[in-house]
Amino acid sequence: MDSTDEVIIERRGSAGIIRLNRPKALNSLTLPMVRTIAPALEDFAADPAVASVIVMGEGERGFCAGGDIRLLHRSGREGSDEAETFWREEFLLNHAISRYPKPYVVLMDGITMGGGVGLSAHGSHRVVTERTRLAMPETGIGYFPDVGATWLLPRAPGEAGTWMGLTGLTVEAADVIHAGFADHYVASSALPALVDAIAALPAATSGAEVHALIRTMASDASESRLAANRNVIDRTFSADTVEEILTALMAEPGEFAAEAAGVIASRSPTSLKLTLRLLRAGRTSANLAECLNRELGACKGILYNHDFYEGVRAAVIDKDRNPKWSPASLSEVAAADIDRFFAPPQPPLFAN
Repeated sequence: MDSTDEVIIERRGSAGIIRLNRPKALNSLTLPMVRTIAPALEDFAADPAVASVIVMGEGERGFCAGGDIRLLHRSGREGSDEAETFWREEFLLNHAISRYPKPYVVLMDGITMGGGVGLSAHGSHRVVTERTRLAMPETGIGYFPDVGATWLLPRAPGEAGTWMGLTGLTVEAADVIHAGFADHYVASSALPALVDAIAALPAATSGAEVHALIRTMASDASESRLAANRNVIDRTFSADTVEEILTALMAEPGEFAAEAAGVIASRSPTSLKLTLRLLRAGRTSANLAECLNRELGACKGILYNHDFYEGVRAAVIDKDRNPKWSPASLSEVAAADIDRFFAPPQPPLFAN
């Protein structure tokens, strides 16, 4: 099969293997990578000799640190269609992963953020390790959790997904499993043997048999911080306004609540309100496709939002880590300011 420098496609035994190959960039996702992965998955699905697909990242630091936000930033500034093209094709890939007809085994070893969550959390067999560091940190760059996160996060236990979406804080393996974003914990040193074992399975292997195999190499992750603080999270993040959530956090004793309050106070006020509204809409949505379509509409609105450009500037261009949000406070962000992000994309992402 065809490979590119950024994605390596190979066959090993009964396994089709996709390796993200930008280790110096923590395997951040580009449009050419999406355009290599999507047809590779289609080819593997159609090949009767392929029992399962394994997706992994090269290097020891990251599975995939997210999408190419520099491209999105440049496209928005130039007024080109590159950003929308990337989002459309990435979201269609996320949806295809969620409906993949064969076992989709993803090794979330190392940093897994943004677009990396889209490549992993929608899969059927999701493996984390002691090196996994997962986050949806978009409110810190004037953006919002996308790639179907507005479907996934509301389905985490209690309000754990609201905590993850608003704070953008990094969580480790046990928390990823608690949130429903992963299934198994396997030591990173055992991953090569796991890949070999999956590749040695017969071509007619079922998803249940792949799960059973992974379980033989899996162990228990350490205690989940999110599970341990579930009562606090559920008490403070159940409100439907960011202001009420912050008030509840500030009234709550303990370092966990204080950390969350401090982080949220540093995020883009517009992004916070948009994210919460998208999460609440996702909670009552019928399916992932509905959420992805809504997210695409919000993505297009982001390109006209000051905070996205300022957030990317502060995080990855100038790297001063000192964004100047506008509006600068939650009280200045009106409901009408958020309404404009909910214009349906044209054409829709999915045909009716």
